[in-house]
Amino acid sequence: MILNTIEERIQKLRRVIDYHNKKYYVDNDPEISDKEFDTLLNELKALEKDNPQLVTPYSPTQRVGGEVAEGFGKVEHSTRMMSLDNVYNFKELKEFENRIIRSIGDAKVEYVIEPKIDGLGVSLLYENGFLIRGATRGDGEVGEDVTTNLKTIKSLPLLIEFGGLPDSFEVRGEVFMTKNGFEKVNREKEINGEPLFANPRNAAAGSLRLLNPAITVKRPLDVFLYTLNIIRGDEFDTQIQSIKAMKKWGFKVNPHIKLCKNFDEVENYYKKILDIRNTLDYEIDGLVIKVNDFRLQIELGETSKHPKWAIAYKFPAQQSTTKILDIKVQVGRTGALTPVAILEPVELAGSTISRCTLHNADEINRKDIRIGDTVFIEKGGDVIPKVVKVVESMRTGDEKKFIFPESCPVCSSIIVRDEGEVHYRCTGANCPAQLKEKILHFASRGAMNIDGLGTALVDQLIDLNLIKDYADLYDLTIDQLVNLERMGDKSGLNLLKAIKESKSRAFDATLYALGIRYVGDNNAKLVTRKFNSIDSLKNASVEELLSIHGIGEKVAISITTFFSQENNLKIIEKLKKMDLTLESDSSDHTSNEFNFLDGKTFVLTGTLESMTREQAKDKIENYGGKVTNNVSSKTAYVVAGKEPGSKLKKARELGSVTILNENEFINLINKEG
Repeated sequence: MILNTIEERIQKLRRVIDYHNKKYYVDNDPEISDKEFDTLLNELKALEKDNPQLVTPYSPTQRVGGEVAEGFGKVEHSTRMMSLDNVYNFKELKEFENRIIRSIGDAKVEYVIEPKIDGLGVSLLYENGFLIRGATRGDGEVGEDVTTNLKTIKSLPLLIEFGGLPDSFEVRGEVFMTKNGFEKVNREKEINGEPLFANPRNAAAGSLRLLNPAITVKRPLDVFLYTLNIIRGDEFDTQIQSIKAMKKWGFKVNPHIKLCKNFDEVENYYKKILDIRNTLDYEIDGLVIKVNDFRLQIELGETSKHPKWAIAYKFPAQQSTTKILDIKVQVGRTGALTPVAILEPVELAGSTISRCTLHNADEINRKDIRIGDTVFIEKGGDVIPKVVKVVESMRTGDEKKFIFPESCPVCSSIIVRDEGEVHYRCTGANCPAQLKEKILHFASRGAMNIDGLGTALVDQLIDLNLIKDYADLYDLTIDQLVNLERMGDKSGLNLLKAIKESKSRAFDATLYALGIRYVGDNNAKLVTRKFNSIDSLKNASVEELLSIHGIGEKVAISITTFFSQENNLKIIEKLKKMDLTLESDSSDHTSNEFNFLDGKTFVLTGTLESMTREQAKDKIENYGGKVTNNVSSKTAYVVAGKEPGSKLKKARELGSVTILNENEFINLINKEG
């Protein structure tokens, strides 16, 4: 690449990076993912490194962050709030360790590991125990004075009364919004017809930087503190000592901070946090690894942009931008028509994403999603990718509005949309698409758990007219299976074995497998606890079903409607002949006198040692209780395992919730049950 061309590329990269910096830090409206931004910045770094004569003071590589927004006073930080360099795999992380070893010799190095909170960096100044000032990171040298807004965060102490406290000190941390809080704020904005926040990070940043603190105080902001700077007073020797001091003084520090003796422990802890990432009620996008010893930190020093003693070990991206190539409509087992975006393949959270649900026609219209649009997608705790928003600045004018079909795209039957419903539904009784989805649901893990019965095989079985309903699965023979594509003797026999084993699934699983609308696995458990056979259930009235705690009118009507249809009753009779479990064993059935948890709502938090959360949930539901995700005034019990989250704090604040440790929970179940 010749010099003039290099210079042009550098200038273009600077303009693009400056634009996205402003969108992210000033406007709180990012258009590309963090990883895509890092790719642009790394390209600029490489070009400037090879051509140092082209480096200028105003290059994005020569500063830490964004601009100070207008409307707030400016605060000069006592020491720079530096950004961290990023690595994306263990090999790159080992290179970071090797640089440390080369710099300090063979000295034993300990590391402090902190979850990297996806929020807004802040610095807080305390004098004589009082919170004097709070500021955003800004450009690292100068930030915004947001003291009034920070004081609205209830977990942040305004006064610290503790013996031996330094006269003056500064703490730094990350302001964030919980996932539940984010959903609540967006629901309110949607009701008010306001633009939605793209993610919890933008919601936190936007709330903290509101000029009206009366609005900020209504936003569910929180903060984790992780750095202590002593301005006058005693010094600490290590990072972990300062963390413990902050916790002792009353600051909120992340419960997952850990001291690791070596990098093997770091890697193991990375895997552990990655596993529990989606169970946390706040967003994290990686781990921060810091040399624990302050003396070694000083010895290692820093570059003009990053400390040499710390690194951010990022998780696989959960957000990215891509293009919508087309929009197709799928038909589900209940006849619901769901639009699906066909995407330009993109890597997201360790997998390649090429399809993404658009939910319904209203959602497409609300977000103004068009074929050809560049969109921002994310992969949340439910691991299902979704479109967050359209990047309107990248529209070319060639995009096409999507028009919903007037008939079923599979069987051409009329489609209808009932009042109050968001979905259009196919009216075709023999729609092949519905049958395929019903079979897949019947065979799914939470239902009959027939391993090996996937989409491609179901397509063949139906297209070749080998099955007409899920009862026909139990009549399949090895001779029929071996003639199918990708199906040999061994795989055929394995499938027949799995089908046979499914007959022993519990009655509630069989009921769930039938695919009755609104009857999920939990409702199936509730219903089979009162009606212990398919015969007693099919004769149940709406009123009898409504007497079950947790069963509403929609569910009750759906069940009675299902059993009023002759075709469904014929399939039930076929299943009886196949010896499926269509009644509860008397030893398994919980009669009303044992439903001692009836009407009691539980919330589980933290890690249980003697059982999984799913096993604990089953125990609670077996005795009539209900498990939810959120603590409220209606919650009866919170079961707190190891490293409980914010749910335990909320329960303590309410005061009306009974908190049980694992042993107390087991004793409750064993004693009463």
